[in-house]
Amino acid sequence: MWRTVWRSIDRFSLQHFKYVINELRKIKVVDQHNRELVIDLLQTIVEIVTYGDRQDPFIFECFMEYQVLAEFVRILKISGNSKIEAPLLQYLSIMIQNMGSEHAIYYCLSNDYINTIIAHQYDFDGGDLAPYYVSFLRAVSGKINRDTLCLLVRVNRDVVTSFPLYTEILKFAQHGEKMIQTAVHALTLNIFNVSDDMVYQFVTSPPASQYFSDLVYSLREKCLRLDVLVQATDETCTKQRRKEILLESDEIVDDLYYFKDILSVGEPRLSKVVTQDLLNLLVFPILIPLLQLRQSNGFYVSAVTTLYIVSYLLVVVGGKNIVNAVAGVILYPYMTPRRDAAKEEITNSSSDTHFFLNLLRDMEIMEIVGSESQKDENINGNHICGNDDVRLERNGILMYVFSDNHSLLLASLLLLLILAESKDLDYTSDSMIGLSDIQDPMNYGTSASLGVNDNVFVRVMPQVFYALLKVLASQPPLCALIQWHTGWFMQKLLNFQVMTLGEQHLHLFNTSYQQSCERLQKELDGCWFDCILDTMKDEWENCETALKEPLKSKSPSFALELAVCKQSTDGNTNSSDTAWEIMVDVVKVFILHLQLKALISKGELLEKPLLDSADSGTSNSLDIASASFGSEVYLGSGIPCRIAFSNAGIRDIYMIPAARGLSGKVILAEKHPFRSQRGVVIAIAPLAGLRMQLISTTLHLKQPTIDEDHPTWLHLWIREFDPRSKARKSRGCNSHVSNSAVDGRWTLGFPSAKGCEIARLLILEETYKQRSFIKSLLAPLLQKNDPGNLCNEQAGRKL
Repeated sequence: MWRTVWRSIDRFSLQHFKYVINELRKIKVVDQHNRELVIDLLQTIVEIVTYGDRQDPFIFECFMEYQVLAEFVRILKISGNSKIEAPLLQYLSIMIQNMGSEHAIYYCLSNDYINTIIAHQYDFDGGDLAPYYVSFLRAVSGKINRDTLCLLVRVNRDVVTSFPLYTEILKFAQHGEKMIQTAVHALTLNIFNVSDDMVYQFVTSPPASQYFSDLVYSLREKCLRLDVLVQATDETCTKQRRKEILLESDEIVDDLYYFKDILSVGEPRLSKVVTQDLLNLLVFPILIPLLQLRQSNGFYVSAVTTLYIVSYLLVVVGGKNIVNAVAGVILYPYMTPRRDAAKEEITNSSSDTHFFLNLLRDMEIMEIVGSESQKDENINGNHICGNDDVRLERNGILMYVFSDNHSLLLASLLLLLILAESKDLDYTSDSMIGLSDIQDPMNYGTSASLGVNDNVFVRVMPQVFYALLKVLASQPPLCALIQWHTGWFMQKLLNFQVMTLGEQHLHLFNTSYQQSCERLQKELDGCWFDCILDTMKDEWENCETALKEPLKSKSPSFALELAVCKQSTDGNTNSSDTAWEIMVDVVKVFILHLQLKALISKGELLEKPLLDSADSGTSNSLDIASASFGSEVYLGSGIPCRIAFSNAGIRDIYMIPAARGLSGKVILAEKHPFRSQRGVVIAIAPLAGLRMQLISTTLHLKQPTIDEDHPTWLHLWIREFDPRSKARKSRGCNSHVSNSAVDGRWTLGFPSAKGCEIARLLILEETYKQRSFIKSLLAPLLQKNDPGNLCNEQAGRKL
């Protein structure tokens, strides 16, 4: 008897399964008293069914015979306020996700049980039910195909009248939680990818088709929020502002990729309604006011945000209709000479393009183009130049290409390059952008030129290049990020080989190049001159990579970075970490100029220079150069003095300044107790940091200073910032991340004022030796640029 009572129960047996089902059937109402029991029964049923689907077919036969799904529906209806919905939906999701046999999936989706559960009136307010419900819907969508989709729709005369799975998930399309938004996108794509004609007709017809319009309106709201951040004038939270811009732009890009996924389904009706909503509700409303074609109808974002959005739209979504619509709007002045012929040719060649022209006509763009034809036909290369007093009006995208705003210039130029490289662009006449057979000689990933010989952009390209040169030669110099992007565009234009640079171009470049050299020369007097060579070696490869970056990998988000890029150093201009950032930027820009100079004169990038850094010196200097904390050094050149450390009191030491090649140090050593000519290193500081150049409203130099009140005291400013540690912390980040390190200071006491002065002069002498050695290594790169020689090198070469 006792053996029977204590005999273990086989939880996955058919007998136990029937027992659990019967226990569930006994439940007449679900309340707080039996809630836990019901949850245990539901969990047990799902576990046994999942097991039986793979191991025991009799279990699933019992599942169908007892109509267990009907019991789930019944429990849901009698649950009241017991909050049983969340665990019930969770267990159903687990069961459906783990079903492997087609027979089991087909049964579960039939008999309308799933639709009943989907359409049940849930209370989503103030609880965590929504994630469970959405996960359940997503689990169901993961099992649909052409054979099972029909089980979830209600049809009348070959027309879908109800599709609860789709209509209910759309109610969460604007939910604030990212996980739920992702589930909505995944579920809808699962449905779109099932090729069912009736379902396509349902989702592309009102009211279901309103979903796509709502998506675009949501995207518009995100664009407006992004523009508010971009146009913010508060400079006190620059880093936080950049972070917010990044997060907001990421959401916009996610939405664009979702649109791309929808269009990639390849269903014409689906593509048409999505494309039409994107063009009518987003592209035209932001482009037309931008180009002064018509007043904004309540939706206006700044030019730089507009160019960013449209560029990303072309890069991510693309497609013939969208690419040609954007091209038609921003290039409308250059459509007019052959407008009628182009319309006839394009309409005959592609039904998709015919759809695009209808959209243009609906937006009255073609009529506007006609009214502007006389003005625009007078535009040619002679009327567009690089002078500051030129003001282009109603001239399409070129009015931003020639803008004094560097962000607009670069962002609009990127948009033109994207269009030029697009394979979806139908406009190939010489009055449009066009694609030519000119190859990129450096094979940097751009296969298409900006146009053919009679193309308007070929005619104005010298002026575009001149505008870029003005950005590069700006005074005061713009931040390194702006100059790097400017250099990238210049390199792209140089590789197109459709223009010859004139004297004005070369003179402006020479001016910019000399300014870069002068800024590097100033850094040789700064507190990081000893790191310039290493920085140059590190940044050379970065510069090459940046210049070689193909157009397809150029993120349009750089336009937003430029819009908020400031020379600000967060008000902390007196620390070595700020000086380090300035030095690195100066080196970057100098390398950029070297590479551009090589492209202009030789048509190819420079190889990394082999800078001879061989050291020379005596064995004693070698001893000093390799010194580290706790090591022994020779005291022959040391000057006796005293120093007070807060944790060790006053100590008698020797100060040893020594420069050998690239290395320069000030060493503090205590005399060895047993070896008279040797000392133990207790502190080391770089020579370079002792003479620190500070960037502020006035130029001021800190250098070894004798105290005015105590002529035997020598003050040394010590560079505390460690750039290697900063590099580890900010790896992968584009912007500077300052550690706000506080520099140290040593005060050394000497036996006499004369000894103090000798020590100061010796430090300056050793620093001069180290700086001179580094200058000699950089001399070949800092040679004066002869404008005449550069003209001669470039003469006859078509760029």
